[in-house]
Amino acid sequence: MSTKSKTPLVAKSVLLPFILITSLFALWGFANDITNPMVSAFKKVLELDNFQASLVQLAFYGGYFTMALPAAIFVNKYSYKKGILLGLGLYALGALLFYPAAAYEEFGFFLAALYILTFGLAFLETTANPYILSMGSEKTATQRLNLAQAFNPMGALLGLIIAQKFILASLQSDDLSADGVPVFSTLGEEGKAVIRTADLAVIRDPYVILGLVVIAFFVVISIVKMPQNKEQEGKVDIGKSIRRLFKSKKFVGGVIAQAFYVGAQIMCWTYLYQYAESFGIDNTKAVNYGIAALIVFLTGRWIGTALLKYINSGKLLLFFALGASCCTLITIFIPGMVGLIALVSISFFMSIMFPTIYGIALEGQGEDSKFGAAFLVMAIVGGALMPALQGLILDLGGSGYTDTTILGIPEVNFSFMLPLVCFVIIGIYGRDVYKNYKLED
Repeated sequence: MSTKSKTPLVAKSVLLPFILITSLFALWGFANDITNPMVSAFKKVLELDNFQASLVQLAFYGGYFTMALPAAIFVNKYSYKKGILLGLGLYALGALLFYPAAAYEEFGFFLAALYILTFGLAFLETTANPYILSMGSEKTATQRLNLAQAFNPMGALLGLIIAQKFILASLQSDDLSADGVPVFSTLGEEGKAVIRTADLAVIRDPYVILGLVVIAFFVVISIVKMPQNKEQEGKVDIGKSIRRLFKSKKFVGGVIAQAFYVGAQIMCWTYLYQYAESFGIDNTKAVNYGIAALIVFLTGRWIGTALLKYINSGKLLLFFALGASCCTLITIFIPGMVGLIALVSISFFMSIMFPTIYGIALEGQGEDSKFGAAFLVMAIVGGALMPALQGLILDLGGSGYTDTTILGIPEVNFSFMLPLVCFVIIGIYGRDVYKNYKLED
């Protein structure tokens, strides 16, 4: 503990690059959380069922899985900086493709745009996370990554606010009549077509503006001199590196835990809106609870980062997984406002999970970190697959959220059994790490 306290998190010589790379965490947080409410928005605008709407998340997080390993190979051949620049380029391209997607009014085109956008995010996450770890002593690496990741929910919070104020509040397909019936569903095809065109333009514009902002980041980072870590940016034999990684139980366990964590996070943040709607809170108002979840998440991230100075990272991960499990049980078994508050509270305990699992899994991997980072980013595919499974549960009784009960529990409540399983697995990983590996306190 005393050694860590004397070791600076970030040296003055790399402060500007650290700030620039840390800003990218906010940038992809924005993309993540402006997209979560789009599942419900696309469902209404394009008249999709729950499973079809969940394909938004499949496309979004599937892009991570597809491009993470190619990103690591690219970084291995070139550098962290070039990997970041290529990631920003793909990010901007995907965002700008929302313009023609809205013009064609094709759901598949929107999915393709999101898929390409997340090619860029895969490059950024595969590159930026280990890059932050490399900007200083390995003794403070997990704490440094938690600090950088603390800016991710700031971008996510802005994304949710934009979604609420400029997208969801402006969607005509969400309007209700005086007696609470959705107006859109009562219209003829011609009336629906007019509203659909207007609503898709509303969804389009923030993404196009986002693309222009990303281009500005590309220009700034391209002209700033970035540090190099010779150990982690040296050329590595891919096959040997992967074999070494998969001989490490701590690394393999981290990849598995990360997949379940991302799945749990996306399920809790995506289906918060359906949970709220199940007892009469509409989408625009439900965003307030999404914002509250991010504020709680951000608070937990700062508190967790401070606690890592004093508590073993595996032990803290276990404690937070237990807290998340307790909140999830309340969400499942106590419907209504109490369950919704518990669902929001889960975010406090999720806050440290991604960077802590990431830091634990890569600790001691040295030159293999770039490929280790790729597999940890590929684990984000959990965010693509598990929401789709939750969508299938919600479709069991029909397109609503309380059409049927499962073991006496409304389907929307029961569906949160999936995040509960995820948190149990994460807790087991934290316990095993604490018991079997000597990590820095």
